[in-house]
Amino acid sequence: MADAKLLDKPTALGALSALKKEYPSAREILKFSNPLEMTIAIILAARSKDEVVNSCTYEIFKRYKTAKDYANANPNDILKHIHGVLFAENKVKNIISACQVIERTYGGKVPDEMEKLVELPGIGRKSANTILINAFGKAEGIPVDTHVGRVSYRLGLTENTDPEKAETDLMELVEKRDWGHIAYVIKFHGRAVCKAPIPMCSKCLLDGICPKNGVTSKS
Repeated sequence: MADAKLLDKPTALGALSALKKEYPSAREILKFSNPLEMTIAIILAARSKDEVVNSCTYEIFKRYKTAKDYANANPNDILKHIHGVLFAENKVKNIISACQVIERTYGGKVPDEMEKLVELPGIGRKSANTILINAFGKAEGIPVDTHVGRVSYRLGLTENTDPEKAETDLMELVEKRDWGHIAYVIKFHGRAVCKAPIPMCSKCLLDGICPKNGVTSKS
């Protein structure tokens, strides 16, 4: 947005360095043990809390092991194990459809390329980034979820509220070797301190340099 104040690059990188020290264990919260489980979890996680998704996938992952299992599943059988996940019916349809594509087109294996992942039902760029980073150790971009977008804008790392534009700004700011980690550092800060709708500025280690873009009320 036009009225957003950006931090200069040295200050922005200093802020991110401070956050990295504050949250040394920042990582993906969704539980998974292989690329397929990561894909299922990320489809379920859209607009739902990670902890809620983890409570559901614990049972789902015991019952469905392969893309073929999901592709042939009765939607109601999966729905029985989803409690508290928003838009559950639509997400189950996406899971089944995505796994049908994975089984039919990729021999049952989740593809490890951005262009192929974003063609799967229920997978957008943010989700594809998350899968690539966590399941394949490949960072082609930075996953910008609501926490990352909110904190990056408030802190002046980007003047954009659109996730893909904000991602581009972050990719230009941060060295590629940090792409796979920095989103989780920012996300943890968003969950712990820079909350929506009211950030806890008085408890923030960056209070002195943060331009507080878009902040109308704080604690």
